[in-house]
Amino acid sequence: MLIKKAKQIKLVIFDVDGVLTDGMLNYGSDGELFKQFNVKDGVGLKLLQQYEIDVAVITAKDSKPLLQRMNDLSITYFYPGCNNKNQAFSELLLKLSINPQQAAYVGDDVIDLPVMTQVGLSIAVQDAHSFVKKKADYITIAKGGQGVAREVADLILDAQFDLDTLYNHMAQGHNDGKEFQP
Repeated sequence: MLIKKAKQIKLVIFDVDGVLTDGMLNYGSDGELFKQFNVKDGVGLKLLQQYEIDVAVITAKDSKPLLQRMNDLSITYFYPGCNNKNQAFSELLLKLSINPQQAAYVGDDVIDLPVMTQVGLSIAVQDAHSFVKKKADYITIAKGGQGVAREVADLILDAQFDLDTLYNHMAQGHNDGKEFQP
């Protein structure tokens, strides 16, 4: 059932804090916010894009480090400071001309549930709130900020392609002429 759902996915939506980061907020003495991102997640996000699966990030927070990371990863569909994730989700469905069953959502807390309950593949991180984990189709092995996006990318790409063939192709130096900088 999980593989069948993953085969349909054309869009993967990620929350940030607690998913792409460990959820910790670190402030410097001058009030500057620091965020730490995992390079494995960058590879996962780039792989999804390279194999024509759209990536979106919808988050309630907004910060310069987050904007920089999204720019570094060429994330086109970025919704920072979003208090209505349902509205952003609806906009994405229209922009991409897809139905909810063709989308996956990766979240960690109850704010993510309104979208998670509508998508074709709902994913909770290992350290998500227990209520969110109960509603998920899949719970990652990785905790937030520790390679969740890479795990999700591998799951979806393995369902749609043969992951061993895909990685062997890349190991031979082929990335289909696309720039790849995680």
